[in-house]
Amino acid sequence: MAKSKLPQVTVVGGGMITGVQILPALYQLQRMGVIGDIAVSALNGAPLKVLAEDKTLLEAFPGQSFTPYPDFRKVNPDEKFPALFEKVLAKMPERNIVFVALPDQLHYPVIKKALEANQHVLTVKPLVLKYAQAMEIEKLALEKGLFVGVEYHKRFDDRALMARQHYRSGNLGTFRLGQAVMIEPYYYRDSNFQNWCTCENSDMFTYVGCHYIDQLHFITGLMPTEVSVHGIRDKYPNGKEGFLWTDGRVLWDNGASLSVVDAMGYPNIAPGGNAQGLKMFNQGSKDACLVFHEDQYRGVKYSFESPVDGKNYHEPSPDYFKLVYHGGKGLEPVGYGYRSIEALTRAALRVGEAGSIARRREQIKQIDAEDVLATPANSSYNELVIEAGRMSILNGGRPVVIEYGANAHVRFREF
Repeated sequence: MAKSKLPQVTVVGGGMITGVQILPALYQLQRMGVIGDIAVSALNGAPLKVLAEDKTLLEAFPGQSFTPYPDFRKVNPDEKFPALFEKVLAKMPERNIVFVALPDQLHYPVIKKALEANQHVLTVKPLVLKYAQAMEIEKLALEKGLFVGVEYHKRFDDRALMARQHYRSGNLGTFRLGQAVMIEPYYYRDSNFQNWCTCENSDMFTYVGCHYIDQLHFITGLMPTEVSVHGIRDKYPNGKEGFLWTDGRVLWDNGASLSVVDAMGYPNIAPGGNAQGLKMFNQGSKDACLVFHEDQYRGVKYSFESPVDGKNYHEPSPDYFKLVYHGGKGLEPVGYGYRSIEALTRAALRVGEAGSIARRREQIKQIDAEDVLATPANSSYNELVIEAGRMSILNGGRPVVIEYGANAHVRFREF
């Protein structure tokens, strides 16, 4: 493809989320003339070959491609290039976009490198694993007039936006008790998760529980104040240990409590992609109020003649991310997974187009204040929860208190 003068995007990470959400979303934005050239940098060439030869992406986006780093056609597919992404960033024009799609514990150093290379940054959730790191990133980005956005795509689920509007207008009472569930498929254990989502690095509460903690705040505006997480150690097929079953409890600044259950434990033979949902039991002035989001049931049931992904019977979600035909050539992405990436990309471009560094800073602060897109300034409570959760799960589920203020931090609860 000819070089474009439109903003370049480099994705750092070639794993599952890049293939199923990030790359097709970026291809659509490229098709629409919003962004220009796309590059994907990975540790080795093997996942890049998979992305480049993906039949669904080739059908959906005929004639579109990305530049692979390393070039899988020229290197041993298993040879590792851990510092290559830094050379890729150094070649990019300033104030373009870097999309970080790496394991949780690798976000911080790569985001720092991208900001130091004067690039706007988008990243899969969570931003980082430590509150101090989030504050450092917020400060550095604002100094340079660079946008940093966190891809909490459930913020763009219309269910969450509707609940937020009703709750903040006072029509859903006051949140008191809640239950959140996200159980990912059992086959995740056979994937690259077994190489990084291990006890010393992360856990299922950190990896997917953060979605519903973020959503509870997004809907209500409440702040988390205490976290306790019980984790069950389990072994991956490669013998490494992970907290593959977690049960968390998050308390909020109005005294409310949210139970958060996460695992790699949804049956492979089950018809849906996972089990997920949010239940909020609220106190109204004259009666109870509630919010029930049964997110794995989207009202679609198919029984196919031939197996699809190994199963004949499916209950798919049309709401997160799907590629469908809207006419013309190829397929188009629909769903809140796409809307989230489009909104984050346009926000980065909005900041970049502001011009002077002072005006770019104004745009960043305005996006922070709008509080729809997650940024370091408006969502760092997530990092406090994650930091507290990691302290708790590594210490037998001991409750960890979050203290806000000029020197926000976490500490074990004193009895």
